Amino acid sequence: MSPLIAPSILAADFANLQREVEMLNLSEADYIHVDIMDGVFVPNISFGIPVTEAIHRHAKKPLDIHLMIVNPDNYLEAFRNAGAEVISVHYEACNHLHRTLQAIHDLGAKAGVAINPHTPVELLSDVIQDIDQVIIMSVNPGFGGQKFIENTYSKVSRLKDLILAKGAKTKIEIDGGVNLQNAPKLLTAGADVFVAGSFVFNSSDPVQTISQLKSIRLV
Repeated sequence: MSPLIAPSILAADFANLQREVEMLNLSEADYIHVDIMDGVFVPNISFGIPVTEAIHRHAKKPLDIHLMIVNPDNYLEAFRNAGAEVISVHYEACNHLHRTLQAIHDLGAKAGVAINPHTPVELLSDVIQDIDQVIIMSVNPGFGGQKFIENTYSKVSRLKDLILAKGAKTKIEIDGGVNLQNAPKLLTAGADVFVAGSFVFNSSDPVQTISQLKSIRLV
């Protein structure tokens, strides 16, 4: 089993965004991960709907949209129209999570839920069968290039056990600090998808780096 790879465009060269997207098109990446930050839910501002639309115009890979924003329900349709194939909202930002998941599915997109490092995976027990993917934040959300949180391995294992116990088909996506050293252990713990930003775009050969991540196998 090889992991799915979702390079985070947040770490790209924004002055050459079309070139960066075309590079990802030629790579073995499975998704393009798009981090949307509002400066309220997280202490940073990235970009919004117009830039997402621009990325989608050039992308040949599905867009994996990660909404790190308050009131995400207000923007689901807009991001779906902008090209999102997967829309993930934060557990911590949703008062009525089940309703939000239904709304994403009604738009024809896959529904994801992201959880911050302090949020227990067990809180997803009652909705796990309605979730297409869970993003486990392995750094505190808001900025790229942070150090990987070691407790993530345990969270992945517990979430995998929950998914199996419930008979769900939910994928586990890891976001933050993923590299060639921790990726094999994450895969062994039960992860399915790796988000990689700085590790890919700051490397001397991003296409090769993506290929190396894609070639990781269970240890």
